[in-house]
Amino acid sequence: MREIPLDGREPFTNYADWRLKCGPGGAHTWHYLKTDQERASWPQTDIDRYWLGIPLNLPALPPATTPFEAAKNGYNFLRHVQAPDGHFPGEYGGPMFLLPGMVIGSYASGAWFLEEERLEMIRYLLNRAHPVDGGWGIHIEGESTVLGTSLNYCAARLLGVPVDHPAMIKARATLHRLGGATAAPSWGKFWLTVLNVYDWDGNNPIPPELWLLPDWFPIHPHKWWIHTRAVYLPMSYLYRLRFQTPETPLILALREELYTQPYDTIHWPSQRNNVAQVDLYTPHTLLLDFLNAVLSSTVDSCPIPPLQRAALTRAYELICLEDENTGYQDIAPVSKMMQMVCRAQAEGPDSEAVKMHSATRADFMWLGPDGMRVTGTNGSQLWDTAFAAQAIIETGLADLEENKDSALRILRWLDESQMTEDPKHHLTAYRQATKGAWGFSTKQQGYTLTDCTGEGIKAILYLQNKWADAPQAVSDRRLFDSIDLLLGMQCDNGGFASYEKIRGPKFLEMINPAEVFGNIMIEYTYPECTTSVITSFRIFRKYFPEYRKKDIDRVTARAIDYLHKAQRPEGGWYGSWGICFTYATMFALESLSLVGETYATSARVRKACEFLIGKQMDDGGWGESYKSCEKEVYIPHENSQVVQTSWAAMALMYAEYPHAEPIERAVKLVMTRQLPDGSWAQEAIEGVFNKTCAISYPNFKLIFTVWMLGLAHKYLQKLAKKDEKKMPS
Repeated sequence: MREIPLDGREPFTNYADWRLKCGPGGAHTWHYLKTDQERASWPQTDIDRYWLGIPLNLPALPPATTPFEAAKNGYNFLRHVQAPDGHFPGEYGGPMFLLPGMVIGSYASGAWFLEEERLEMIRYLLNRAHPVDGGWGIHIEGESTVLGTSLNYCAARLLGVPVDHPAMIKARATLHRLGGATAAPSWGKFWLTVLNVYDWDGNNPIPPELWLLPDWFPIHPHKWWIHTRAVYLPMSYLYRLRFQTPETPLILALREELYTQPYDTIHWPSQRNNVAQVDLYTPHTLLLDFLNAVLSSTVDSCPIPPLQRAALTRAYELICLEDENTGYQDIAPVSKMMQMVCRAQAEGPDSEAVKMHSATRADFMWLGPDGMRVTGTNGSQLWDTAFAAQAIIETGLADLEENKDSALRILRWLDESQMTEDPKHHLTAYRQATKGAWGFSTKQQGYTLTDCTGEGIKAILYLQNKWADAPQAVSDRRLFDSIDLLLGMQCDNGGFASYEKIRGPKFLEMINPAEVFGNIMIEYTYPECTTSVITSFRIFRKYFPEYRKKDIDRVTARAIDYLHKAQRPEGGWYGSWGICFTYATMFALESLSLVGETYATSARVRKACEFLIGKQMDDGGWGESYKSCEKEVYIPHENSQVVQTSWAAMALMYAEYPHAEPIERAVKLVMTRQLPDGSWAQEAIEGVFNKTCAISYPNFKLIFTVWMLGLAHKYLQKLAKKDEKKMPS
């Protein structure tokens, strides 16, 4: 085992030997080359170097004197990091509970990592330890928590970091100061239990018997939000089996390192509701505690073997269906790694299922300058690429011959990434239809998302109608399938949720067991998802004015009504997938503008604009903290950021804000921060989910900047012409 540097800053591998393989459908995996023959046949590209933090040494571009020139320079750089198939690869990391799940799940399944992967995961953990106390948080910008510190400490030790390494000593002290691993929230307790450094008696019930309830029953898991039911399905299977990895000297050592008292003296049942205050976001309700007590004293204490066997059989059946539906990608790495443990336990570590899970792990492992992390899904390919397509069209950059090939490659990739049939196990696995959909990442992952489908529709329509000779890659029928799908996904309140319509009653939120997340038990409608659907309908109508005209008008009117009601009293919209009010307000004002609501015609739009203007910082930019998502009030970041500055400026332009000065200041800031090669540096984290966990969208700084600058060039010219007309002759 290679010696580990003490500070974690030196590369553990030679970054010149890493390559990003962009496979079919936008899949991307990192590979380490070991021979001169491999290096000669697979040279490193700009994409590899960019994401590894190796200088590209591109020539400096002519300094931009106008916003359009800056946008042109920005897209010039973007072309360098576009994959040959047309999509834009990128990181989707940030949460700090994903890598430990990957490590613990692999350890428990008997499927270990390549040496290069192991070393780079160690480097990531050491680099992402909190600079002050050495712990880890729920995400890379968060304060140290018991969840983050206990799980990442275990991951580091499993990967080979010795107990007396300075980073381990520091992290251990922080963990003990926070109360030790007994105070981990439920997801932490689960993974620690699977690792056999915690006891199942310290977990609240996770009964698979719930899957035997009639489908109509209000608390049946199929009514839960898709991510929640995907996680608790394999959790419940392992809970009922009381599965734990075998004891080893390392496991015995971890038992002594994680706690503030001897392991054998811990009274596990009293730890079930012990959660550190720093971790706690959603406290247990009295109802949840009552249900846990009832389940413990009935289903767990008085087992009925036939019932338990039936529950395990049903749970395992659904686990297998999910693997088949997604090509073993599953919806996200948390559930994926739990499912991998389930398959290894049921079929053995050498089974075909475990081999498939092991192979597809690489789709979630992303290498960056700070090491190898685990991403929130197998990427954000569709999301980033659809935005890039709209940016190049709306700014006029597609009119430049140098960008046409790039745009057409995007079109081809979007064509191939649309889902054209429903899941293999559609109704039997409680899945939303997917025919006509686009997902967040790749076609193989196979989950419908309303906003991704909306953005995919817009991108396709823009690109296919840009040039007379543009290939009509996506047929009218396939676009109609997309529209049909979205028309059927509107929720009762007029808004659109993320993966499917709301299935469960609101009171299910009272039994949220996760403690660290908010609003996870059922689907919710979101301004961002709703606005993506509205804008896709409006763009679609330009090209197909008669297709389901009455249905589209009816659904759009209800969606606009939802959007009106979702506006906060201070003027903005709360964003659940990006940070935060800046993000959602941009989407909302774009949608409202497409139905004729602008600064001149709508009091609510004027209020939204004044809300944004009130948040502009002294340097002309905008910066909003991820804390806004937690607190649900606008909390400024200490620094402005080019991404949020672009969002705010675009929002003002969509609203047809009549004053140039705030937009000019935003443009100046973004242009000032542009690097000589046309790119921008990474600043703060951009995304979020479930209120508390921030997540990275590093391509946003290369896309929304270009988009805003190109729009601003035209918009500021339009305002200047209006001012000229107002001047006396």
